[in-house]
Amino acid sequence: MIKYKLICKDCNLLFDSWFASSKEYENLRNKKFLNCHVCNSKKVEKTLMAPKLLKKTNNNRNFNNVIKDKEIKKKFKEYQKFIKSNFEYVGKNFAYEARTIHYDNKKINKGIYGTASKEEVQELREEGINAEMIPWLENKDN
Repeated sequence: MIKYKLICKDCNLLFDSWFASSKEYENLRNKKFLNCHVCNSKKVEKTLMAPKLLKKTNNNRNFNNVIKDKEIKKKFKEYQKFIKSNFEYVGKNFAYEARTIHYDNKKINKGIYGTASKEEVQELREEGINAEMIPWLENKDN
């Protein structure tokens, strides 16, 4: 596929159009099948365009970043699965529940996880309560 920037010589409209190949563009132009979608003129031509060039190193780096991003995302999903299986979800009450466990010496069977702001986590740490933040990826596979 190739994209050309086209111009209508009658109304000066600039627009993009995709073609299977440069030969396909030439065939359609020669058969007068190209037309302006605003004024319906057949006087449509290619304009000057700057080609988009990819350096091999940049392309490899982008590909490697995609691979690395997928690996990181997979690892986070594994962590999330482990946390969901082994910890109790307390929602937005995380800071309150953590303090209750810490100060009341509440016996629990599982650790807890939930939502807390950066400030709440910092306050918990200052109080000597071990709390960590991790990125949580929403499941968008549905």
